Amino acid sequence: MTTQMIILNGGSSAGKSGIARCLQAVLPEPWLVFGIDSLVDALPPRLRGPDGGIEFAADGGVHVGAGFRALEAAWMEGVAATARAGAKVVVDDVFLGGAASQQRWRKALEGLDVLWVGVRCAPDVAAARETARGDRAEGMAASQADLVHEGVSYDLEVDTTRTESLECARTIAARLG
Repeated sequence: MTTQMIILNGGSSAGKSGIARCLQAVLPEPWLVFGIDSLVDALPPRLRGPDGGIEFAADGGVHVGAGFRALEAAWMEGVAATARAGAKVVVDDVFLGGAASQQRWRKALEGLDVLWVGVRCAPDVAAARETARGDRAEGMAASQADLVHEGVSYDLEVDTTRTESLECARTIAARLG
């Protein structure tokens, strides 16, 4: 079976989005990219806070409620349906729940051929990127750097601490054959 989806999991500012864009450039077939940030951006304002949606704390913590989880489940099913309809898909996600997050994806992706990729980055390097970006709460990158990988199983891992996104994308592309 040919790989239909690539799931990139890593903490904030680990380099997932850059790798996803590079994958689109190096892979011979067209691949769509869906990122968790796009889902968050699509939420109504009332779900961006402590009332059951997603809340970004000043210390970099992220808290999710039932309202967010329900929409996330629908989004996952929609992404999976896109792959089932024949599009190749790269997902850029942050598994805040570690293994439980991966399990939610596994349920949605049942029957699809998926390449699970861990995107690692040293916490201090991710934190420096976070500061340079200026669009994240300080502390988010460092707090997520290891947390998102707890209990998650991968087919492949890449580390962006000292490796550029393009080289990571080439490593992933080589794994696809």
